[in-house]
Amino acid sequence: MSPAPLSLTHLVRPAKNGEKAPVLFMLHGYGSNEEDLFSFANELPEELFIISVRAPYNLEFFGYAWYAINFDAQYGKWSDDVQAIESREKVVNFIDEACEAYPVDPNDITLLGFSQGTVLSFAIALSYPEKIKNVIALSGYVNEAILKDGYGEKDFSDLQVYTSHGQVDQVIPLEWAQQSPEFLNALGIAHTYEEFPVGHGVSPQNFYSFKKWLEKRLLN
Repeated sequence: MSPAPLSLTHLVRPAKNGEKAPVLFMLHGYGSNEEDLFSFANELPEELFIISVRAPYNLEFFGYAWYAINFDAQYGKWSDDVQAIESREKVVNFIDEACEAYPVDPNDITLLGFSQGTVLSFAIALSYPEKIKNVIALSGYVNEAILKDGYGEKDFSDLQVYTSHGQVDQVIPLEWAQQSPEFLNALGIAHTYEEFPVGHGVSPQNFYSFKKWLEKRLLN
């Protein structure tokens, strides 16, 4: 199937069984593109309709980003939260477009993010929990500054999260990820948190763990 002409560039892998399929949106990391996480597609359940999305901001030398990361001698590394919020809204809009364009179930949406894509996935799901059923959050963290105002008053009873991190991650500190369970607990969000003895990446054990987690939720 050729991708529909929507507001964000993307790749698709149709579900095996046609109409109203559960849909998985993939959000890649900083400096990557829509083909990165899409390499997982053939190993994921056939009943999923998979959409891998390209971030909207071009980087100068390679790849794409959901928002700028600036490196400053005085302040260190910091994220452009204004751009991140803009991307949050662009993806929410794209999800609505995709649910109109493809034979998917708008009530059965999973986000799968890596690194910066995880930060954005958390921002979308915590800001709009009525839209998202599951989040697979790999090698990222919750940035409260890019959540929608009043998010704490939302109903999170239908949202479930799998989140994992490498114990020797050299890009995003493990301590940042370890704050996620406490944050999710405070909101009453059902979640699984795991660590793996790797750096900034997804080990085979990590892949099979989140795949098993997802398969269980597809059966419900």
